[in-house]
Amino acid sequence: MNTLLVASEVEKTFVMHMRGGVELPVVANVSFSLKAGSCVVLGGPSGVGKSSILKMLYGNYGCDSGQIRVRHHGRDIDIASADPRTMLAIRRDTIGYVSQFLRVVPRVSALDVAAEPLTIRGVEQEVAHQRARDLFRELNLPEKLWSLPPATFSGGEQQRVNIARGFITEHPILLLDEPTASLDAANREVVIDLIARKKGQGAALLGIFHDQDVRNAVADHIIDVSAFAAGKSVA
Repeated sequence: MNTLLVASEVEKTFVMHMRGGVELPVVANVSFSLKAGSCVVLGGPSGVGKSSILKMLYGNYGCDSGQIRVRHHGRDIDIASADPRTMLAIRRDTIGYVSQFLRVVPRVSALDVAAEPLTIRGVEQEVAHQRARDLFRELNLPEKLWSLPPATFSGGEQQRVNIARGFITEHPILLLDEPTASLDAANREVVIDLIARKKGQGAALLGIFHDQDVRNAVADHIIDVSAFAAGKSVA
């Protein structure tokens, strides 16, 4: 399998400037790789740094040290030192992200929210909308909601829009931060199927799943992030 991303000795510490510069170590010596057609799961207790690792890979958090090398349009780029323009291009074309919470935009329909990752890549609006409709049907989102802004949706409904938005593209790498947290059992099964489909298409996925059944169903490899907090290396 092709290696699409390699994290090497990545370290992150938060500095509490409002608390006199107190330093809070998060993770150290984070080292692992993501291969095409596989799903790696970050395990460990809450607060150990799992979401921080995802955010460093997506460029939301900076790294204090180490490298995060990704294949982007045939080039090997270090996310840890990438400039903002390059990082935006990586997000658009190479690394997708499904967060725990949908960023609600006033007066924008759920259909447009889900289709946006395709339209910004130049896909015709109707083609993007049709792909969003297909995902909404698969995720059992009621059709009466598709034309409405998601601001008033329930947590589970918003998360289904969020999942459709994340899975609508063909990013080679997809980061998943608790995508099934607000879902019922039937829609958790849908997400498991979507992940299996992505793996079959050759995508590399890295996710956080507190639901043990989902984790066991999707994981090809589980990384104990507690070992990184202790400064150990995980193969």
